[in-house]
Amino acid sequence: QVQLVESGGGLVQAGGSLRLSCAFSTRTFSVYAMGWFRQNPGKEREFVAAINLSGGSTYYADSTKGRFTIARDNAKNTVYLQMNSLKPEDTAVYYCAMKLLPARTNAREYDYWGQGTQVSVSS
Repeated sequence: QVQLVESGGGLVQAGGSLRLSCAFSTRTFSVYAMGWFRQNPGKEREFVAAINLSGGSTYYADSTKGRFTIARDNAKNTVYLQMNSLKPEDTAVYYCAMKLLPARTNAREYDYWGQGTQVSVSS
């Protein structure tokens, strides 16, 4: 059973930055992909970014490309989401999730989820 714990959310002004972290428990990380998703009340969970924990290939939603960076530190069993140039529309609860390779953008394909962390961007 894989466990995921997110941290790093908070309140920031538009144009600011935040870094989210997701610590994962499995040692067999090389067969997994990690994704970040976000969700607002009454809306579908939206893909943000994903990374292959083995080769490090990354994938981004069009809305986050160029502003967000996903990176892994396998020695620390942690994946990061660096979020720059934040906009009010980035406000949401952010979740990290894991699945066996390959990385996908569909939240329904992910098997393990963290508890979520709130990101709020004020205008």
